[in-house]
Amino acid sequence: MLLNFDPNDSEAGLKILEDLTTDANQIQGQVLNKILMQNAWTEYLSGFLEGLVDKELFKKKVPMVNYEDIKPYIERIANGEQSEIISFQPITELLTSSGTSGGQPKMMPSTAEDLDRKTFFYNLLVPVMNKYVDGLDQGKGMYLLFIKPEISTPSNLRARPVLTSYYKSDNFRNRPYNRYNVYTSPDETILCSDSKQSMYCQLLCGLVQRDEVLRVGAVFASAFLRAIKFLEDFWREICSNIRTGQISDWITDPGCRSSVSSILRMPNPDLANSLEKECGGESWEGIIKKIWPRTKYIEVIVTGSMAQYIPTLEFYSGGLPLISTMYASSECYFGINFNPLSKPSDVSYTLLPNMAYFEFLPVEKSPGETTQEVQCNGNSGSHSVKETVDLVDVKLGQYYELIVTTFTGLYRYRVGDILMVTGFYNNAPQFRFVQRQNVVLSIDTDKTSEEDLLKAVTEAKKLLEPLGFLLTEYTSYPDASSLPGHYVLFWELKAKGNNINNSDLTGLNGEIMEECCSRVEESLDYVYRRCRTKDKSIGALEIRVVRHGTFDALMDYCVSQGSSVNQYKTPRCMKSEDALKILDSRVAWRFFSKKVPFWEPYKMEVNVAK
Repeated sequence: MLLNFDPNDSEAGLKILEDLTTDANQIQGQVLNKILMQNAWTEYLSGFLEGLVDKELFKKKVPMVNYEDIKPYIERIANGEQSEIISFQPITELLTSSGTSGGQPKMMPSTAEDLDRKTFFYNLLVPVMNKYVDGLDQGKGMYLLFIKPEISTPSNLRARPVLTSYYKSDNFRNRPYNRYNVYTSPDETILCSDSKQSMYCQLLCGLVQRDEVLRVGAVFASAFLRAIKFLEDFWREICSNIRTGQISDWITDPGCRSSVSSILRMPNPDLANSLEKECGGESWEGIIKKIWPRTKYIEVIVTGSMAQYIPTLEFYSGGLPLISTMYASSECYFGINFNPLSKPSDVSYTLLPNMAYFEFLPVEKSPGETTQEVQCNGNSGSHSVKETVDLVDVKLGQYYELIVTTFTGLYRYRVGDILMVTGFYNNAPQFRFVQRQNVVLSIDTDKTSEEDLLKAVTEAKKLLEPLGFLLTEYTSYPDASSLPGHYVLFWELKAKGNNINNSDLTGLNGEIMEECCSRVEESLDYVYRRCRTKDKSIGALEIRVVRHGTFDALMDYCVSQGSSVNQYKTPRCMKSEDALKILDSRVAWRFFSKKVPFWEPYKMEVNVAK
């Protein structure tokens, strides 16, 4: 299913993409047949198929599942049982997802062959870019890439984020030379476990090599903007390093010091002066183009929840195109953007039929909820029908939930992504990512559901009850207008007792409200707390207390936009700018968390059978 080609040969890569998309239906059949042939006698599949390999039987007998359904099988492998529970191929590691289960990261099975599949996928991104942008072999890419903490399992299987897994693999560290994909960052700086040292060293290397940089980026828009904010704080020190040819003493990681020193080499006062002139200007608008003048584009994911960062990226970019090249998750790498220069709002991904077996569960959109302008509720307002359709049978303009069967032990797994069909490339459909189901808040890799938020708010409001206050309504939104972004909660409070208007909450204690902010953060999941505490990619949570009657005004607005009075429920996340203006115009007090929540790397405990 994986076709080898020289990544320096763009024509060969484009030919592979043409063949894959032309023969999409046939390849999908081959993929499912291979998966079933290898795994029909695993404990999981044999219970449904009894060793038979048949597509129709598979779709009839094997249920569509979510993570809670397969979690017991994955935990058994994490606790030391054999991979044959779910996979004929040995499970070599577990990939921690940004989603959580019971407050802890979801873990997806992975195999050695899956690393080869990811390498094949990455190698296909380059030919597509070469088709639209000339001369990428005449310089380097300043891609800011980072690793995250690993989780220990009782069986000594490593459990870590999918990108950490790939960057630490031989596939990445011993990758063959690709003249179209040379990085300014030495591998040692990417693999440094200290995120601050890693960030500093990668930016320093990117600035020293500024005249060679043809493209800049990171995986997510949030990570790239975090780097720009870091540069705003550290540009003077970086320029000092360039001026003297010496790296700062606080960079203690041996790999970082050695690799960066080989690039820094000698004092360069002219470059330091030039950078100081640009960074010390009145405004950082267009700073990326000023610092890296040969840059052709910014490569970051700006679809889904990352779209909230587009205005900030445009401020810094100096008019450079924002390019989202790929659609992937911990479960599987899915598709490629065949038109990378399209506007962020028009980005569609073509699913590659050899990556997994794909099914699509049709989703019906509720009236009036397909456009952000009138969407008061953060949820999709959708429900699904039961029959899935195959990759080549989806319909233009229709919405679907993505279901995958992978080579690594996931069978008819509901990823949770809602996609809309925007077109076809040959016989392969192209999809726009619409949203992740059940996620109401996201700043970085965190994904907070309505249920998660309710539990956290329920814990926090207990602090108010002894003071005689009740939380009558609340909603939220992710505020990405400053860096790092942060969660904002709007609370409407009422003093206990009849006929007491809360427009004069004189007994409201600021320290208690700040503690409410902290209590919410402590009650959110592992990924949020890691982003907030270790990665520092999320800012302090904010609660804005609004005046009495604010949520009545919000309801009036939503009803005026088409919501039913009888069916109206207060949305737990706001997407409408007009609705947010209503809330913000009625804010009486603002409070922020004064401390970071507790976080430590998750350690699995051995489950002893009783």
